Amino acid sequence: MLEQCRRDQWSVSDLDWSGSPRSMSREDEEQIVQLFTDMAGIERLASAMFREQERRVEDPRLKAIFATFIRDEIRHAQTAQMLADFYDVHHFRHYQESESLRAFSSVFVEAIHHLSDDVANAYIVTGELLLDIALLRSIDDHVGDAMSGAAMRLINRDESRHIAIDYYMSAYYASDEYEEKQKLKPKLGLKERAQAASTFSRMLYRAQPFIRDVFLRPMEKLDPRGKRLRAAFKRSQLLGMKEKSARRPFTRFTRSLQAGFENPVLRPVLGDVFVRLSGVGPDFLARLYTDEELTRARGMSYEALADEALEAKQEN
Repeated sequence: MLEQCRRDQWSVSDLDWSGSPRSMSREDEEQIVQLFTDMAGIERLASAMFREQERRVEDPRLKAIFATFIRDEIRHAQTAQMLADFYDVHHFRHYQESESLRAFSSVFVEAIHHLSDDVANAYIVTGELLLDIALLRSIDDHVGDAMSGAAMRLINRDESRHIAIDYYMSAYYASDEYEEKQKLKPKLGLKERAQAASTFSRMLYRAQPFIRDVFLRPMEKLDPRGKRLRAAFKRSQLLGMKEKSARRPFTRFTRSLQAGFENPVLRPVLGDVFVRLSGVGPDFLARLYTDEELTRARGMSYEALADEALEAKQEN
């Protein structure tokens, strides 16, 4: 993987920016420029997440891999901003990142610094699945232009490496080795626990508007049937449910939200609370997999699950 990360580096100058965008309506142009503007912000947020993971891991090869991921995401952000500028032909208005994205980014970067490793990884893998399986493909289809297509092919190649390592880290955080290391760590003091709880609650508060405005609402037009979003969320749910017994507190927390939402007694009373805490809409907090799919996922290796997620990127 490290050799592949180093081999497949590229530069925005490798792309040919000399062409002209296809003709489009004002509505399409404004939406596309805003999508790429927000995409640049999402990629900068992803670079911060990988920087935190690079700081935490001990294996020198993993550190080197995450260092290349940081460069990848910075390059993706630069490419997305250049795409926004490329398609901003008529300068109909001034574009900036969605307010909910800015608000979430600031608190999330602080939160992942204080929260446990598996929490950061859980958000990273879900975000990468949403980007890779749903948002980036749908944006590219909607733009329908050679410039976007060329850029997305290179970005997608990078994101495939990221997903493979995301699943690898998920396997590690579910392992006996990680569990034993956690037992040896000194307990956090009251101040540190309070700070972690505070940042976690603020992150949850900001998560729903961010996911709604940056992922769900744009996809209502890009993917009206919600097929790709459901596929991405289903992969995330199956990953969280892979182990029959959840060792990590955050995994137990997310499982309890889904179980509470699915409970016919609790849902009418607390359903909105479960949705708010999860950060996603009710359609995506509900169980999206069958019993057969869950049994199958639990019998697969994490590597096989990653391969299957990567194959889903090619599906319509």
